Amino acid sequence: MNIMIASDIHGSSYYCREMLNAFEREKPEKLLLLGDILYHGPRNDLPRDYNPKDVATMLNGIKASVLCVKGNCDSEVDQMMLEFPIMAEYCVLYAGGRTLYAAHGHHERPALSEGDIYLQGHTHIPTWDGALNPGSVSIPKNNTPHSYMMLNDDGFTWKNLDGEIYHAL
Repeated sequence: MNIMIASDIHGSSYYCREMLNAFEREKPEKLLLLGDILYHGPRNDLPRDYNPKDVATMLNGIKASVLCVKGNCDSEVDQMMLEFPIMAEYCVLYAGGRTLYAAHGHHERPALSEGDIYLQGHTHIPTWDGALNPGSVSIPKNNTPHSYMMLNDDGFTWKNLDGEIYHAL
């Protein structure tokens, strides 16, 4: 099992390209996107190289590898640009004998059984205490890196877009 988990691209073609470079380097089976793909949202400044059409084209190029949940900035118009489903509020994955519940994180957290893992984006801040959050690909907050997370048989690893590990669980 090897899954790349990322969130909050917000239409940045520059950081989407950097994320896809990491995707090629990591060679995961799937890319799980935790929402906020194309639109930057009214509360965020425009990210570097804001170009939602370019982001859509890049992600459509790997559509068979993408799993996605809907973020608070994603809409039906965004879905019209993307060739993979983005409108599910959550998804449930079974990996390594564990249940993973993935959502953007802007709604109430579901009740989970002991040992289940909640994956979320939304805050743009990586976390590993309680909910697991990969941080933001394009608009990180609180001086955190532009980042993603990897899930493999050894557990979870948080990395910056250059692939440098800054936390493992």
